[in-house]
Amino acid sequence: MKELKLQSKDIKKGNLILVNSSHSILKDAKNDDLKEAFPGCHDILLEKRTADMLFLALNHIHSGDRIVPVSGYRSDKEQCSLYSDSLMENGKEYTRKFVAVPGCSEHQTGLAIDLGKNGPDIDYICPDFPYNGICQAFREDAANFGFIERYPEGSERITNIAQEPWHFRFVGYPHSYLIMEKGLTLEEYTDYIKDFTYNRTHLKINSGGQCFEIFYVPVSPSRPAYVDIPDDATYAVSGNNVDGVVVTLRMVR
Repeated sequence: MKELKLQSKDIKKGNLILVNSSHSILKDAKNDDLKEAFPGCHDILLEKRTADMLFLALNHIHSGDRIVPVSGYRSDKEQCSLYSDSLMENGKEYTRKFVAVPGCSEHQTGLAIDLGKNGPDIDYICPDFPYNGICQAFREDAANFGFIERYPEGSERITNIAQEPWHFRFVGYPHSYLIMEKGLTLEEYTDYIKDFTYNRTHLKINSGGQCFEIFYVPVSPSRPAYVDIPDDATYAVSGNNVDGVVVTLRMVR
């Protein structure tokens, strides 16, 4: 067994952090953690693992140049500018629906990408990404590479963001698979996973030929938590940006 120490700082980082109007980010992604969303796409950056998996996902469906990146990582300064410009150009109601308040945007994490169907006029805020053709092919395959459609139709009351068919968020596999299978938003998944705690029942799934165990660990700001990791498992750790940490074990059989 390996002992893993979890501290309050771990709550604010990882692929599963919940970022919305009620849960702001601690800080923008670091430049050293970013890379081009697509090879040769110098102006649009993503967190490195997110960029790698997006590249694999698009290659898997042979998208070619039919899908293009529209918006990836944004600094706080860029998000502030986008928000204020949208208020002036589009008004308060439109901006509330489609542009997150600075500090509460997933784009500041480097884990979110807005994709568009390639064409002559691509809207930066609301790019066209229809539910058919190559765009739908990406949407249907996205979970296999760790991505979810973050703001699906009917979730507005939960996310406080209007439907955004173009906005995809990297949460990592198998969490993307579970979110898709159960039809959950990230807000709902964050609550759902708390039913599976370290000292009680773990969430066990077999998916993609692999065996996973997932559990939640509440973490106190004043005292670290300790968990044991089996020797026959690899693991990933992510905070939820709320009150604890999710540990994902991939069991080696």
